[in-house]
Amino acid sequence: MEDKVFFIILLATIMHASWNAMVKKHSDKTVALAGIILGHIPLSVVAIIILPLPSSESIPYIIVSALIHQGYQWYLLSSYQIGDFTKVYPICRGFGPLVATFISLIFLGVVFNILTTVSILLLCFGIMMLGFKVDNKEKNSNVLKYSLLTGFFIGLYSLVDGYGARISASAISFMSFSFILSAIMFPFLLKLKKEENIVSRISKDGKFIFWVGGSMSYVIYMIVVWGFTQAPIPMVAALRETSIFFSIFIGYFFLSERITPAKIFSVLLILAGVIGLKLF
Repeated sequence: MEDKVFFIILLATIMHASWNAMVKKHSDKTVALAGIILGHIPLSVVAIIILPLPSSESIPYIIVSALIHQGYQWYLLSSYQIGDFTKVYPICRGFGPLVATFISLIFLGVVFNILTTVSILLLCFGIMMLGFKVDNKEKNSNVLKYSLLTGFFIGLYSLVDGYGARISASAISFMSFSFILSAIMFPFLLKLKKEENIVSRISKDGKFIFWVGGSMSYVIYMIVVWGFTQAPIPMVAALRETSIFFSIFIGYFFLSERITPAKIFSVLLILAGVIGLKLF
């Protein structure tokens, strides 16, 4: 991975940790997540107006991307209904790059050297370890199942968005159309979960996360999608999730969370993976 791509993606991870802290701190995770998803719309509209339209070849990818994002959002919300953010989020974010890596290696003909593969594995397992806690066994099993399914969809949309962006005339307009289509679908998904009046709820309790969190999330993912066009998708997807590393320190300094020995060990694994991705 080129130095420029590596450090720009790392910069995006710091921003990613910031908006995730907003979601983590919000009392209503449905409002917070919906605020982010619907908050993609303003900048998406601006991008569509000023940038070239996506190529016709990329249109199926836009549709598939929006559909896969619904699966991601469905299982993420399902996870939050029975599990804590601090348990769900690391597992799903760490599992996503693993899915993208294995699909790329087994089905898409991507080849990595052994040290790069080990670096991705170290990074992903370091992230996932942050979510494993001893708890009620039945509840823990369900949280794990939904979190892994969420991660599965993260891996899928990373691949679809990466390959779609590569064949599009504009990676940013490609994702902007996908975001708008996903935002249109999302309220219908919420109705299936019996979540009503989401727009009024965001207007009342989620305006900040809509404008600030949604805009930050948009900019960050545009950087990530650009990275997908510059380097192997599994490497970018794994590096992107180092936002968890920065989230630990945001949690410590701003959310009164403890730094435990398990977190320190996870951080060391993540750092080893990041260094490996840079060196190999």
